[in-house]
Amino acid sequence: MYRYLKGIRVTLSLLFFIAITFLFLDFAGLFVTSVFNGVTFLQFVPSVIKFFVIGGGLIALGFVIILIINLLVGRVYCSTVCPLGIFQDVITFFSKLFRKKKFRFKYSKPYNFLRYGILAIVVIAFLLGSVTLLALLDPYSIYGRFSSDFMRPLYILGNNLLAVIFEKLHIYAMYVVEIKHVNLLTLIIPAVFFVGIIWLAVTKGRLYCNTICPVGSFLGLVSKVSMFKLNIEDSSCTQCGKCAFACKSSCINIKTKEIDFSRCVACYNCVKSCNTESVKYKFAWVPAKKETIPPSTDKTKRDFLLKSALITVGAAGLTDVVKAVSNATAKLKPYKKKFLVTPPGSINVHHFAEKCTACHLCVSACPTGTLKPRFFESGISGLLQPYMDQSVNFCNFECVRCSEVCPTGAILPLTVEKKKLTQVGVVNFVIDNCIVYTKNTACGSCSEHCPTQAVKMVPYKGKLTIPEVNQEICIGCGACEYACPVRPYRAIYVDGNEFHKPAKKPESKKLDEKQIEEFPF
Repeated sequence: MYRYLKGIRVTLSLLFFIAITFLFLDFAGLFVTSVFNGVTFLQFVPSVIKFFVIGGGLIALGFVIILIINLLVGRVYCSTVCPLGIFQDVITFFSKLFRKKKFRFKYSKPYNFLRYGILAIVVIAFLLGSVTLLALLDPYSIYGRFSSDFMRPLYILGNNLLAVIFEKLHIYAMYVVEIKHVNLLTLIIPAVFFVGIIWLAVTKGRLYCNTICPVGSFLGLVSKVSMFKLNIEDSSCTQCGKCAFACKSSCINIKTKEIDFSRCVACYNCVKSCNTESVKYKFAWVPAKKETIPPSTDKTKRDFLLKSALITVGAAGLTDVVKAVSNATAKLKPYKKKFLVTPPGSINVHHFAEKCTACHLCVSACPTGTLKPRFFESGISGLLQPYMDQSVNFCNFECVRCSEVCPTGAILPLTVEKKKLTQVGVVNFVIDNCIVYTKNTACGSCSEHCPTQAVKMVPYKGKLTIPEVNQEICIGCGACEYACPVRPYRAIYVDGNEFHKPAKKPESKKLDEKQIEEFPF
């Protein structure tokens, strides 16, 4: 049975990996909501956050299943379900193909001081209401940013190239897709992680998972009390070292014939490589017969955790340290938005900031591309979290895609009817920037694009008309802001609501019965 473990694990991991990757690459909307929820159900951090957002429920119990499996046989999640873990395995596999010499891993001591220190800081920050550190280090969200920010543009580029080739052959099964606008600053952090994790995977195997990743560290703690643990049978082991050479977690000490199960990611490379079948699961819940020795107090670790907690508490209030500054022009009147616009269904800016892990699944799913990762537009606390950038596009009036795919509950499910009456922001008109006022030129683009008619044109001078806004029926979709031709400061813009609120329903005009009767056709 043991010889099949690796094959089963590889098959399941590839299925999860392909499914999750395609969620981020799918620009045609082939996946329905149930598929999104099914694929992301077992992702640990999104599942934990969703559990607390919706107050329990079967839809958010994925992390409980992972914990139960972890308590039984160890960190199966890290090699079978976690997309970043599988990504590292893929990188390690292909790197071996290009090496002149056969690559072998070797045992290394654990960096427990750094490992559990990072975990403590992340947990403390999360309990204080800041999800920034967790979002930066969560393996699912990291891989989501890789897929959305790097793989998706390449995927669309390949699609467009094939579409052009097929069109020349009079085959129209594919179509050209516009690559969405990208803020290069938001790619800096994902790029650093991308290069760093690839380098670690090639040279150190799963060092990231066992040193930096908070999920890996937490599941490692749980693995210490797992019911079944991989064990090296002393009687049959020849100390050939093949299991240690194959262990990408560097957790097998062949000299002492011991496996550090808290670092084992259940890849089963050791089981596959052992010719004598000495590496097997063993029931670990056996009462110890050895005398217990009181553990010595490690003051350095305690001091480190205490200082880390103090630093985290102090940093929690630094939410508005850095602001993006735009260059003003002498002719246009500058303005400043009070709040960035968060997606419909996110309730308010605080709920979104505390629950979003910046996985960018909603960014990939947004058909118009109005959802963009932020840099420092709203401070450190919102780093890489999406917002509605209505200068590059607008929120489709009939679309609720982002609320359907969000795995954490940062964006709650919303019907189309409710979305049409949810005000995420309000329209503001700056007459000093409007070309009707400054250049006596007819326009009206904002009114033409507004789906609720919160912007309408009223008489101004002669035959000219100028915009007039009704904030009560505005839902903050940003169609007016996107359509406005003035740059860099637009004449009309949407300021985000701190708390989303209901918008009034637009009045529908009834046709005059006399006009209907006199209609000539």
